[in-house]
Amino acid sequence: MPRAGGKVGDATATVVAAERPEFDELSERILEAARGLFARFGPSRTTMDDVARIADVSRITVYRRFSSKDDLLEAAVRREFQLYFERFQSDIAECATVDDRVAVGFASSLLYIRQNDFIRALMTDDPTGFVSSIVGAAGTTQTLVRGFVAERLREEQGAGTIATGTDVDLVAEIIVRLTTSFLVTPGALVDLDDRASLVRVARTALVPLLNPA
Repeated sequence: MPRAGGKVGDATATVVAAERPEFDELSERILEAARGLFARFGPSRTTMDDVARIADVSRITVYRRFSSKDDLLEAAVRREFQLYFERFQSDIAECATVDDRVAVGFASSLLYIRQNDFIRALMTDDPTGFVSSIVGAAGTTQTLVRGFVAERLREEQGAGTIATGTDVDLVAEIIVRLTTSFLVTPGALVDLDDRASLVRVARTALVPLLNPA
């Protein structure tokens, strides 16, 4: 199968827009307040009263939009990843091949998450909960992230840059789990703050999955 060319990014913006939930202005204000508090103090030391105060709304208003702190946290995490999805297009815009897009996308996502103050706070405050939200069997964040990756791979497959026999859902699952593994158990062999090192990992571990023999 061909591995170069095949512009697949054109549909990305439309797909991302469809995936992004519709939050009204008040819900966005609450989520932004929650994000700031979670990033600064961690979820365990943030209360719904704190969020209401920063958002300048009543406590009952927060609960009308988000039934619990867990619900609010989950929405804030999804929103954070969706904001990255919207940046993904520019990160891979100059890539000429599917191999480049997968490698650069993997490196970009790891760097983004590691440098994100909100995500770092979640991992510090509750690493088990963070991992569960990404790769847990019922995690909606996992569904969102894996679905986004799988959709990008399906676009590649439709453009003829990935073998038709490739199980894109399985490859997306592997990408998400490998990313999470590096975040939670960094190890010493790979510099996770060096883009070139991350690109090499993706070319070694992920690119061969695109067109299996």
